[in-house]
Amino acid sequence: MRYHGPMRAPLLAAALAISGSSAHAAADPVMGQWLNQDGEGKVLIAPCGGAPAEACGAIVWLKAPNDDAGRPVRDIHNPDPALRTRRVIGVPVIRDMKPAGPGRWTGGRLYDPETGKSYKGRLTALSGGRLKVEGCVLVLCQAQIWTRVD
Repeated sequence: MRYHGPMRAPLLAAALAISGSSAHAAADPVMGQWLNQDGEGKVLIAPCGGAPAEACGAIVWLKAPNDDAGRPVRDIHNPDPALRTRRVIGVPVIRDMKPAGPGRWTGGRLYDPETGKSYKGRLTALSGGRLKVEGCVLVLCQAQIWTRVD
């Protein structure tokens, strides 16, 4: 089974521990559940548990949650060997995003479970229930358009 991370065809979707909230974050159009560009995964974006003024996101659903042997897909490319056995469903893939205006978040990181790499990230709410998710290395950025599902 091959899964696609955030910078290729993200399978974002994970159980996100949400504690606390802020009025700005709760009303922001970025908050909610999103289907990634290729339809392979969903990510829940919500206020971060320990920093409710920031946005975080985790994988909550995968179209193909198991590998070819029928076992749950694991975060095998994680740079931390201790995290390589965790299930991809539940993996935080968006963290520490700070508000930059209504529907715009920057300054955070995007994690790609397919490669184990993290990128500087930006989130921008678009019209029609769409979200632009951008990951950058230096000045080179790659974007995907996700669709709201909640």
